[in-house]
Amino acid sequence: MKTEIFEIFRVISGEHTNPHHMLGMHMVEKDEKPCVVVRAFLPNGISVTVVDAADEKRTFSLAKIHDDGFFEGILTGVEEWFRYELIYTDENGDTWKSRDPYSFMPTISEFDCHLFGAGTHYEIYEKMGGRLMEHEGVSGAGFTLWAPNALCVSVIGSFNGWNTHRHCMRRLGLSGIWEIFIPGLAAGDQYKFHVVQCNGVETDKTDPYGRFFQVRPETAAVLYDNTSYMWRDRRWFGKRKTKEGLLRAPTSVYEVHLGSWMQGEGDTYLSYRELAHKLVAYLKEMNYNYIELLPVAEHPFDGSWGYQVTGYYAPTSRYGSPDDFKYFVDYCHQNHIGVILDWVPAHFPKDEFSFGRLDGTALYEHADPLKGEHRQWGTYIFNYGRKEVSNFLIANALFWLKEYHLDGLRVDAVASMLYLDFCKNDGEWTPNKYGGRENLEAVEFLKHMNAVIAKRHPCALVIAEESTSWAGVTAEIKDGGLGFGLKWNMGWMNDFLSYMKRECIYRKYHHNNLTFGMAYHHSERFMLVLSHDEVVHEKSAMIGKMPGDNWQRFANLRVGYGFMYGHPGKKLLFMGGEFGQYREWSETRSLDWGLLQYEEHHALQRYMKELNALYLSEDAFWIKDFDEDGFSWIDCDNEESSLVSFIRKGRKRELVFICNFMPTAYECFRLGVPKGRAYKEIFNSDEVRFGGSGVTNAGRLRVFADPWNGYDESIQLRIPPLGMIVLAKTR
Repeated sequence: MKTEIFEIFRVISGEHTNPHHMLGMHMVEKDEKPCVVVRAFLPNGISVTVVDAADEKRTFSLAKIHDDGFFEGILTGVEEWFRYELIYTDENGDTWKSRDPYSFMPTISEFDCHLFGAGTHYEIYEKMGGRLMEHEGVSGAGFTLWAPNALCVSVIGSFNGWNTHRHCMRRLGLSGIWEIFIPGLAAGDQYKFHVVQCNGVETDKTDPYGRFFQVRPETAAVLYDNTSYMWRDRRWFGKRKTKEGLLRAPTSVYEVHLGSWMQGEGDTYLSYRELAHKLVAYLKEMNYNYIELLPVAEHPFDGSWGYQVTGYYAPTSRYGSPDDFKYFVDYCHQNHIGVILDWVPAHFPKDEFSFGRLDGTALYEHADPLKGEHRQWGTYIFNYGRKEVSNFLIANALFWLKEYHLDGLRVDAVASMLYLDFCKNDGEWTPNKYGGRENLEAVEFLKHMNAVIAKRHPCALVIAEESTSWAGVTAEIKDGGLGFGLKWNMGWMNDFLSYMKRECIYRKYHHNNLTFGMAYHHSERFMLVLSHDEVVHEKSAMIGKMPGDNWQRFANLRVGYGFMYGHPGKKLLFMGGEFGQYREWSETRSLDWGLLQYEEHHALQRYMKELNALYLSEDAFWIKDFDEDGFSWIDCDNEESSLVSFIRKGRKRELVFICNFMPTAYECFRLGVPKGRAYKEIFNSDEVRFGGSGVTNAGRLRVFADPWNGYDESIQLRIPPLGMIVLAKTR
């Protein structure tokens, strides 16, 4: 009896680690005979009645044996368990009927727990967190939370008055997982987990696996029906290629922050569905075939741009519901546009409501601050060596690819994961077991993740934002690489922008910045990027980086973009750069679409539209991006004229590119070319309709048997000032 009284007290105080052991229906012995006892807990409740689910006339009243609301009753004449419901009456006189939450078996199996502990439960999101479900024939919601060092955990929510004792969870053995099934819950119910941490501190935590959240600044998770959306993108996936095929396909990416691409009246956000129609129409007009979204996973602070994630399994509610985001992706696919999501496994914020120090210990993060914190960002670093943490992240990557039909992930800040001393001074980091600076656990995590994605989603592109010279980022795992599909070429970007910012007369002294990229291009599979990071924090918008008067600025931008598109590697440009946005980007306001009333901005937009169209139509731009024979210089040493020329090879024809980075035009410029009868200009950035001066080449350019630039034949042509031209052989 003393043990039972003690357990009753633990239930009442919300401290029981296995309330199912006390509450619910149990077989006991009385006077050496088997009988059935039912116990229930309704804080400050008035009465509880047991109703036979098969015969509602058969009822049993429970006695209130503790003033705080603990009820118990031996069911007279009953000798075996039966399915039942409880009728509750609270202190306000409100009455309701429900199945007993403590009458159900766990919603997660021992095998699920085993796989999670081993780090190989790749659908763990189907078993963790709060999720609507039917369990043992009853509709409701299952809740699970990994908190191995918590003293006790309960579910609080809009359905129980946020009472911390009403729905205490049970701990499942040594797994560290807490679980309960609550019948009768429905979509829209809000909840959190009330955790009594190992040090006795009580805190309310949001769901690490939550699928939907309140709009910030509120932080509760929201139950959501994730099975209702009907996808219509079967044809899109029927045409998707393998990773190898994608590397030989055109990839022109428009990088977007959904909240500031375009806003509604009163600077309100457009919804996912509104963005689907407006943004897709624009992407089609501009001939982009991919969109990359800055992180859309739930985050509390707008100023983080989504890079400080608190809800890894939920698209942000700022723009609508999970189904609304599915509609956005679906609509992109129906219009032949791939969707890449910026994904952030490198760190997570310290917000009290989030999962940092969830059970009072360093659970998802390292306990050692030298390993577990990014001081420059004020965030925690994931403990990649802990199986449950790596499982959380790998399953999350798979979740976005499977549940939201995404075509790829751009993995943020990979360098910060790979190096233990990333942005740290001496004494601020701990070497690995070999004394090196490499984060061996993160390396294994990335390999594991990429291997699983390659097996389960072979058509997905996984792209690394990796800013160092780490070898083998895109090499195959079997060859010792990390297994990424592509790597952002930060070196090319820095060299290119450094070159373009210089006054034209000084560019000849920095010609190597323009050409050096090809010296290492074949060491990885690169994506050339001019991203959001380059147009913020007083770095200036793209047009603002260009030197010269207003005409030269736009001309510089056209030749710069033209060089980028001609250079091997996939392409990405951040929104606003395509029409010469003057102001630096801010997440708080819309792009300056009003600039398109001015011809110079409209002309630049027209230029990018046609450059993208040419890129998509000519396979020489992309089919041999990573082949040794796909690119060759004609002249890369003309630093005096700041001019480069090169050849890109396609299946059936090759293209000749000439880029002039000086405001000087040439009327009879001689250029060595491969053998052919004649060449024709198929694109020129200096056309008047693009805002140029009109120095173009009409008709056929005759080939002469005059050796030049190491070729046996050559042509003479006009070279525009600050211009890029593309030539193709003609018959």
